[in-house]
Amino acid sequence: MASGTTSRTASRATASRTVGTPVRTGTPGAGSPEPRISLEQWQALVAVVDAGSYAKASEALHKSQSTLTYAVQKIESLLGVRAFEIRGRRAVLTPTGRMLHRRARMLLDEARGIERAAKVVSAGWEPEIRIAADIVFPCDLLLEAFDRFGAESPHTRIELIESVLAGTVEAVTEGRADLAISAQVPQGVGFDALARLRLIPVAHPGHPLHRLGRPLTPRDLRAQRQLIVRESDALRATRPSLEAAQRWTMSQVSTSVTAATLGFGYGWFAEDRLRSELAAGTLKPLPMREGAERYIELYLVYADRENAGPGTLRLAQIIREHTEASCSRRPRRAAARPRAASS
Repeated sequence: MASGTTSRTASRATASRTVGTPVRTGTPGAGSPEPRISLEQWQALVAVVDAGSYAKASEALHKSQSTLTYAVQKIESLLGVRAFEIRGRRAVLTPTGRMLHRRARMLLDEARGIERAAKVVSAGWEPEIRIAADIVFPCDLLLEAFDRFGAESPHTRIELIESVLAGTVEAVTEGRADLAISAQVPQGVGFDALARLRLIPVAHPGHPLHRLGRPLTPRDLRAQRQLIVRESDALRATRPSLEAAQRWTMSQVSTSVTAATLGFGYGWFAEDRLRSELAAGTLKPLPMREGAERYIELYLVYADRENAGPGTLRLAQIIREHTEASCSRRPRRAAARPRAASS
């Protein structure tokens, strides 16, 4: 009797576990079960949808129609869904089929991305490149170079350090940048001449300096507020060019330019950074009697050219090419030797 009772109790416990508890297979804690559908099968589904028919998908993938048909049917069978339904003489995607198609395309894109990343790593391309650029350099030109590099190496991250004067060199000497765009070059590093930028003095058209209605002298400038950008290195060792006792000092060129467009002062800026403001008429070059322009030579500096990775060298090449194409539209003068910077 006790034996029978025990047997029935055990049977009820087993049934309870069967009904109320999911059956677990494989190693405990091993995670989700392995996917039952291969990338090749998902590729078949995507190809059929994108091509519009099994025949065209067969040509695109160089596989027989029967192979593609079996792959799609296998997906439907394994998932217990219908990807297509017949309407008249056409097979169209069901709502579930649209979801599967969308997610399958994402899956295939991710798989291709993994393969590209593996190719980049196997070629020795760096996972990250750090570049310090003096803010006088046209940012749109630099971003275009980044975009072109990203198309070639989408898995290499770029960190941009926007700096001023000696702050750019400091980023290289302290090991915080692999490349730099700078007017100064530290001792003992490799560099290439990059660009010669023209700096001009500007102010809002309604500024008192413009209202004088005559060529301006240094004395005229001293009577007005000058807008300058703060050096970004820790010591701020470079002496800025100052004509006025009154000045506002900002940490960003964009802030200084905005202040000038609002009529709060005048400043010297790279002409390439003022294209939109000059075109819109919110800034106007000051009519200097003499010294109406200054030039700054910029160099592409390598922290360690001999041991630079292929990604760093390729990005440097792209920056040079983009800069050369842009600067070719302006008069070129011989590049001066770079100012040495203490390391």
